[in-house]
Amino acid sequence: MNEATRTEPNPAESLTPAVQHALDVTLRGCEELIPQADWVKKLQRSEATGQPLRIKLGLDPTAPDIHIGHTVVLNKMRQLQDLGHQVIFLIGDFTSLIGDPSGRNSTRPPLTPEQIQANAETYYRQASLVLDPARTEIRYNSEWSDALGARGLIQLSARYTVARMMERNDFHDRFHAGTPISVHEFLYPLMQGYDSVALKSDLELGGTDQKFNLLMGRHLQAEYGQDPQCILTMPLLEGLDGVDKMSKSKNNYIGITEPANSMFAKVLSISDTLMWRWYTLLSFRSMAEIAALQAEVAAGRNPKDAKVMLAKEITTRFHSAAAAEAAEQDFVNRSKGGVPDEIPEVTLGGAPLGIAALLKAAGLAPSTSEANRLIDGGGVRVDGNVVSDKGLKLGVGTVVVQVGKRKFARVTLTA
Repeated sequence: MNEATRTEPNPAESLTPAVQHALDVTLRGCEELIPQADWVKKLQRSEATGQPLRIKLGLDPTAPDIHIGHTVVLNKMRQLQDLGHQVIFLIGDFTSLIGDPSGRNSTRPPLTPEQIQANAETYYRQASLVLDPARTEIRYNSEWSDALGARGLIQLSARYTVARMMERNDFHDRFHAGTPISVHEFLYPLMQGYDSVALKSDLELGGTDQKFNLLMGRHLQAEYGQDPQCILTMPLLEGLDGVDKMSKSKNNYIGITEPANSMFAKVLSISDTLMWRWYTLLSFRSMAEIAALQAEVAAGRNPKDAKVMLAKEITTRFHSAAAAEAAEQDFVNRSKGGVPDEIPEVTLGGAPLGIAALLKAAGLAPSTSEANRLIDGGGVRVDGNVVSDKGLKLGVGTVVVQVGKRKFARVTLTA
């Protein structure tokens, strides 16, 4: 599967404006398009016949929710969907039973059917915040994988060699390290590739870590006499730290279901440099608009203006325009030391209560020692006034307590 990447079409070939636009949309932010010349031919065929191309994205529902890093490929699907092509959101309920070995140094434990079903329902509900549900074909690969049976699986396995399978980096590294590789893991790329045969896909999308599996689909389509799909890989999005890929384990992520205020504030926390990469991969603004905005910033416009625009766009997508406006105002209030419109309400007994104990009881500090440290650092306010006395005790009544820039609670103390 050592195919040349980004193979260019014949420069002498004249592309219609529609095909050129579709190619530009396809290439925006992508890592690789394999092979580009074949994709151009597919676009030209679609334009000539009026037949939409079939564009596939397969996701194994291995977790109950997704973050905006996962939406990079969904955004690309939506862009191609808006060009009039048929997008297929494939839920890997069968392949999840195997466990994707991509990037793994050990066997991935498979999920139960119940876990897969619950996660699949959540995945699609969240993906529908990016894709147009009315124009999205939803499929489950158990439709054809279960029907394949033992005989069909043996016949499928005969279409690929062990030597080629061992060219895969993770298998190669694990084998030479003496780390066990289960035979069923070889079946995963075969079954993912067979999905492309079953769906007759013209283009399959995935992250850069999925390249081997995507190429398997192209290989198997040729084996079954189909026109091989093209492959579009998208980069892995860097998280809030701008260094590591977005990941819950790194705590540098934005969940697409987290509150609008939190989502807005997190986008504003990224660096000015990372902002432009996020614009390319996450925004639906045209590249011409983004270039013009970048030029304005280079000419002296405050980069925060551009970051606010990005934060509002992302927050609107996963919440609403009204929620994005409210989140912006909430952020302004916090920046000025004001109180957000919505903060937790906490009622505590035992007044008078020491400030450190109050912070812990209200969930604003994990312990009284950490609460004291925050007070020493000037990070605690009561009704807008900085607390400097760790011995402060609060009596019966209601106060607004603030820790840092983002944590607030309206605390009511009773005797």
